[in-house]
Amino acid sequence: MGEDPSSPVDTAADGATASPARRPRKRRASARSLARRAACQALYQQFLTGDHARNVIAQFTDFPGLERVDQELFRQLIMGVETHREALDALIAERSDRPVDQLDPIEHAVLLIGLYELRERIETPYRVVLNEALELAHEFGAEDGHKFVNAVLDKASLTLRKVERAR
Repeated sequence: MGEDPSSPVDTAADGATASPARRPRKRRASARSLARRAACQALYQQFLTGDHARNVIAQFTDFPGLERVDQELFRQLIMGVETHREALDALIAERSDRPVDQLDPIEHAVLLIGLYELRERIETPYRVVLNEALELAHEFGAEDGHKFVNAVLDKASLTLRKVERAR
């Protein structure tokens, strides 16, 4: 039995329906990666509905299949983005050639998560933050959206993680 394609975790990006023996082996995502993935989807939903972060968190934590997600990180990302949204959008505006209000919602969500982690979760190495953001942009974003996400986050890491990048 295959996984539910509507589940926010572990769905194939291409919607492939080939038998498991014919699909390439995919590394199982960590609970932290799944939390970032769910946070990206929750932020996207929040952009569409305008709902409060706490309501979106409640909806997602009730969704079947999220038991493997790092729930604490998921909550921190959603609440952190909401709390620091103005400052995070300012960081995007300083490093982007596009107005923030014209960003693709997925790219915007990925950038908000990545910038929040770069700024507030210094225990997570900047390379991990960039890699995770690029994975999300590849999976959910527009064809070349990952290039934009990479450019903005790389520029931001030069100042937000100056000491770490100097090593």
